[in-house]
Amino acid sequence: MELNNFPVFKTKVEGSARFNLNDPAERRKYFDAKMGAELKIIKNYLDKGNTFVAFLLGKKNSGKGTYSKLFMEAVGSDKIGHLSIGDIVRDAHKLVETEDGQKEFISFVEKNYRGFHSPSEIVDLILGRSQSTLISSELILTLIKYEISKRPRQAIFIDGFPRALDQVGYSLFLKEIIGYREDPDFLTFISLPNTVINERIKYRVICPICKTPRNLKLMVTKEAGYDQATKQFYLKCDNPGCNSTRMVPKEGDNLGIDPIRERLEMDDKIMKQLLGLHGIPKVYLRNAIPVEGAKDKVDDYEITPGYDYELKADGTVNIKESEWVIKDDEGRDSYSLLPPPIVVSLVKQMVEVLELT
Repeated sequence: MELNNFPVFKTKVEGSARFNLNDPAERRKYFDAKMGAELKIIKNYLDKGNTFVAFLLGKKNSGKGTYSKLFMEAVGSDKIGHLSIGDIVRDAHKLVETEDGQKEFISFVEKNYRGFHSPSEIVDLILGRSQSTLISSELILTLIKYEISKRPRQAIFIDGFPRALDQVGYSLFLKEIIGYREDPDFLTFISLPNTVINERIKYRVICPICKTPRNLKLMVTKEAGYDQATKQFYLKCDNPGCNSTRMVPKEGDNLGIDPIRERLEMDDKIMKQLLGLHGIPKVYLRNAIPVEGAKDKVDDYEITPGYDYELKADGTVNIKESEWVIKDDEGRDSYSLLPPPIVVSLVKQMVEVLELT
């Protein structure tokens, strides 16, 4: 199986209703319409106390966090945990900044860490005071253990591990290493072109309250605003409880993929190596599909459109939708899929790999 040629998963349902996939209420109806039977199967599986460990494998900014959040939105978040290695390291940094937190973490490290750093050296690594530029794989495993210890009886999505070639071996036996339950695990591969990643980064915004990501060009909310001072348009978060909070970009995103090209190449190498692994089920998620034949596989509203903005005379903003065609890594004219149909593909394949039917 080649990364650029994963099978196109058919989500098209003839005669089905049309849904606005940017609206949370509409997404709920969409998920029920497209995979209602599979959702019931997975919910029943989790309600019985069963769990799983799923490795999310994709290039940086491939949508791993977005797909996890949407999966939890569809299934329910109380029995699902999303572990981002980047978030785990940042959370550990905040923890050891306090005296009580540092004592708590060192106590855990003394019981669970096996490696070549003393507890004080580990604290220095996490706080960035060490001359070492990378946190060791052994320490990453300990941080994963620490995070899972706070999440009993949850199915786990692990996002960002392995992130280096030397961590591939650890990932094969992660459940045994961390003492996680003897529940099934599987690899989830996410394939998408660099052109999509570039656009996702350059126009990405996030809600400062709920941390939900959106994109000014590719995945909008229901409402947008206009900043007279900067002459720029912005999105308003439409999640309940956020009160239309202004969504903001991350520093440096305007540079696109240029600062992370080496990281993208490493991600490719890791995924290609793991694609050849035997003995563990695999789920294949494909973001971009060739224009030719696409309308036979997916409904048109499942295809990512492009968006532009128009400031009206009354000061409100009109969001205009248009077709967005990109070149995939093979040079083929392609459409990019919105996240919800990819989550449909994820759920339906999960039912198969977990052997729930």
